[in-house]
Amino acid sequence: MGRIRTKSGKVITSKPSPATVVKEEPSTQSLLSKAQSLITQCNYELSQKFIRRILERDPHHVDARELLGITQLEMGELEDAKKTFQSLLSPTRSTVVPASAHLYLAQLSDEDPNLALKHYEAAVGILHNQLKGKERADAPTDADDSEESEADIRKNIVKVLVAMVEIWMAPTYDLCFDPKAEETCENLLKTAFETDSNNIDALICLSSFRLSQQKPEEAKQAAIQAWSVWKDEEDESKIPAISSRIELTKRFLEVQEYAAALHVLQTIMATDDQDVEAWYLEGWCFYLMAEQAKETNTKIEELSWEELAKDSRDCLENCRSLHTNLEHPDDKLLEHTIELIGQLDSLGIKPTPEEEQQEDDGDEWEDLPDDEDGDGDIDMS
Repeated sequence: MGRIRTKSGKVITSKPSPATVVKEEPSTQSLLSKAQSLITQCNYELSQKFIRRILERDPHHVDARELLGITQLEMGELEDAKKTFQSLLSPTRSTVVPASAHLYLAQLSDEDPNLALKHYEAAVGILHNQLKGKERADAPTDADDSEESEADIRKNIVKVLVAMVEIWMAPTYDLCFDPKAEETCENLLKTAFETDSNNIDALICLSSFRLSQQKPEEAKQAAIQAWSVWKDEEDESKIPAISSRIELTKRFLEVQEYAAALHVLQTIMATDDQDVEAWYLEGWCFYLMAEQAKETNTKIEELSWEELAKDSRDCLENCRSLHTNLEHPDDKLLEHTIELIGQLDSLGIKPTPEEEQQEDDGDEWEDLPDDEDGDGDIDMS
């Protein structure tokens, strides 16, 4: 834009022609934010366009390369994703290797458990360094933010340690037959509790591990402790993820703590009443209770085996319907659901008519006391 003085002495301002206007390039941060937003929207192809614009400016941009790997992973380009995450393992002078790169590579190494364990070990090392403050970038100055950041790192460390225990315990791998498997799992869990003493996922993992050792009482106590951490929590942000609550439900079923399992399932239904696995587990829980009541010729929570079986049938029918409507990928879950429905049908147990279900839904188990379970009384506190 120029200034021109006329013969009369007046100063006028000239407007630039459109051709001379230079459009400001978006900042790297704005491109990164846009790419992240598109990933959240599952628009991976468009997200990649923004990511590649960042990488044209800075081929070694860590966050951009990580996002590129995530989009490739989501699009099923597993080999490309693996190469992208591997490229993050060579740090430059201005960057460090992100723990997330090792975590993704561990998940992509499911056919090689030893390689997966190496990546998990590397991730734990990086996270421990962050916990010590050695490699933490952009350290927050606010005390509350600092505490929250430390808590997040501790939770992430425990998640990795739990993943390592699960690899050692997995029957699909030969590692579970290794003479040092049990001791290794004990040490990993010990480190997990030293890192975060009341971590729910670690307690659930401990319960599973004790079951594998044929120590049902210790497994039950670990599951109860995991539940006690959050069962009276009013802050929804502190309630564990649905996946963790699903696993806790499974542990309760395995140790025959049926009332506790139903309580946990109610919290899942309150969050998502279309969770297919939750409906399956509730149906399976009522089925086990009905089986127990029939075998002992007793009532459980004042319900006969026929009433419990009918509740089971209704839950399983809901599970089957949702599985089909939502195109749920777990075919084995559907197979077992259909098998259980067939067994109930052979016993003469028919589903409740839909109009009756709507009237009675949730009434029978709404006010269960915390100290009762399907096979006796127990203090859950």
